Amino acid sequence: MPGTARKYLVGLLLLLVGGSVIGWIYGSAERGLLIAALAAVAWQARHLLAFVKALRTRNFDIFREGEGIWQQIYSQFNYERQRANRYKQRHRQLLREVRKSTDAMPDGAVILDMNNEIVMCNRAAKALAGLKPKKDRGQRVDNILRDPALTRLLQSDDFTQQIEIASPVQENRWLNCRVVPYGAEQKLLFIRDITERLMMTRMRRDFVANASHELRSPLTVIAGYLDTLADDENIPDDWNHPVQQMRAQAQRMNRIVAELLELSRLESAGAADLDESVDVGGILSATRERFRQPGRTPAIEVEIGSPVQLRGNASEIESLVTNLVSNAVRHTPNDGHILMTWHADGSGATLVVEDNGEGIEPEHVPRLTERFFRVDRGRSRDEGGVGLGLAIVKHVLGRHDSSLEIESEPGDGSRFTCRFPASRIATMAPVEPADARTGR
Repeated sequence: MPGTARKYLVGLLLLLVGGSVIGWIYGSAERGLLIAALAAVAWQARHLLAFVKALRTRNFDIFREGEGIWQQIYSQFNYERQRANRYKQRHRQLLREVRKSTDAMPDGAVILDMNNEIVMCNRAAKALAGLKPKKDRGQRVDNILRDPALTRLLQSDDFTQQIEIASPVQENRWLNCRVVPYGAEQKLLFIRDITERLMMTRMRRDFVANASHELRSPLTVIAGYLDTLADDENIPDDWNHPVQQMRAQAQRMNRIVAELLELSRLESAGAADLDESVDVGGILSATRERFRQPGRTPAIEVEIGSPVQLRGNASEIESLVTNLVSNAVRHTPNDGHILMTWHADGSGATLVVEDNGEGIEPEHVPRLTERFFRVDRGRSRDEGGVGLGLAIVKHVLGRHDSSLEIESEPGDGSRFTCRFPASRIATMAPVEPADARTGR
């Protein structure tokens, strides 16, 4: 037991004993003990009230000297208060440094609590989104930036998502928003101005579309003259091979132009309508017949697990299937096989195209849907691929609120899975015979 506490207890005991003795001398020890106890309580109450007053006035002069229990209480309290002040100063200094660093950022940063209420934001958030650091503190950010996409982003636990919203401050400006975990039960909302990037993307898309459109007419003329030369019986024999090569390249250029125009259209289009019903099973069967060349292409099979139809654009779904199958045929040996499956349940539908071809290295998989990306450029050029097919697939799926998953291992083939949400499932299609559904 500390010395001060021991002295306090000994003094209290002596006071009570002395009171009892004095009371005994005067004929009532109990009365003397009671008076001594009341005196001890009054003394403690006096010091307690003095300590409460000192806390209120922050004047502890009466406790600065002496060795009593109240001096010890003050000493401990004063030590804790000074330590708290030091921590508070460090916290304020750290907070100032954080504010300086965040204010220096070109991107907006907004710290949110678990209820999406604003804890702090930097100057860029004020300039980009119109947030006011002091006035908006404690307000829900989705009540200030009213956008359904932002609300869904804040409610999602997927911190890899990003959205684009219109700037609430300036017209014709666009902002990119993403959320990352930050601190205990907090999130950090990043806001970036992507107007320039979108303008560059739009300029590139418009340039590609205009250039492709302008190339169509001269290519049509060139292809027409080459067809005429190829059909001319009087053409010299040594011209046959060059003319055939030129025709093949003209056809390839026409395909490239058509794919570029299709990709430009998909990039600028919104969501596909829900009015049209697409018979996916029929498209798969027709695609199989179009690509099937026994001995020259891999075996192609179709499995229809659910006779449901899809709400969307039939020509775009056909283009999606054609590009996936064309990609599989190009990278699968003639003795291999390709399987197309269509299945639906309560959660949505899946369209799968898988093969047992050469497969893809893992580092190439994330870039497969980039325009003009080719794993084997030399081979793709020889066989007509230009790296636009999977980019078209990605944008078709985007217009149908769907996603693409790619699984591949070198030497074990590839699997392309298109996932459609339940909102895209239409009415039941007529059930075909088993032989027609499987294509076997």
